[in-house]
Amino acid sequence: MDLATVIGVLLGFGAVIAGFHLEGGHLASIVQPTAALIVCGGTLGAVLVQFPLAQVIGAAAGMKKLIIPPGANLAVLSAKLVELAQKARRDGVVSLEAEADEEDDPLLKKALELAVDGLDSRSIRDTMDVALSSMDEHGEGESRVFEAAGGYSPTVGILGAVLGLIHVMQNLSDPAKLGAGIAVAFVGTIYGVGLANLFALPVAGKLKTRHQEAMLKAELIVTGICSIVDGENPRMIERKLAGFTPHAHASARLKEAA
Repeated sequence: MDLATVIGVLLGFGAVIAGFHLEGGHLASIVQPTAALIVCGGTLGAVLVQFPLAQVIGAAAGMKKLIIPPGANLAVLSAKLVELAQKARRDGVVSLEAEADEEDDPLLKKALELAVDGLDSRSIRDTMDVALSSMDEHGEGESRVFEAAGGYSPTVGILGAVLGLIHVMQNLSDPAKLGAGIAVAFVGTIYGVGLANLFALPVAGKLKTRHQEAMLKAELIVTGICSIVDGENPRMIERKLAGFTPHAHASARLKEAA
């Protein structure tokens, strides 16, 4: 579980609300269902115009990655590939068929199956590149949806504020309530800017990070399996894969030195 996401959301919204309260503001004055409807509904509508419905739904479903990072740890996966290399060197690549049948990770399973079927490393990489290309496009699409939402929501918030001001200007018979009416009108701007900078854009950034992690993991798998098929020494494979997890290996070396 990624606690940084949960803490970040709570801290971001909490700090804004707490600061407003400490300055003497009343929370009830910024709770405006109409403004929320305009900002959220308008932003969602604009996003649906830009993207296919399936992509928007996919982006919403992808939000689970914010809290639960997908896939195995790269250092653990690297060690697993080295073990597979040792077995393949000892018993042949065909001996990895059992591991392919039991593997849960779809990318590693597919790569192992290709290796067991007797494909050379070049053919394996060409085949896997097709899957990786589709995976790359899907992952980029998720973050683009939230980036678009972050771009639209402040403008829709301004639209909500202008609509509120129009309503205020139509009711100038009571000047004493003019200030309060203008304050309420600008709540839409607060919602729009807050939605963009405390939610949509940070979510887009985190989804990009998750996508980069997934692509790095996929490249590690392809590199490891191709090296196994080429008959490289397991120790050399370990050194090659260490480049994908520099921090983990640096920490291990520091522990050994200590």
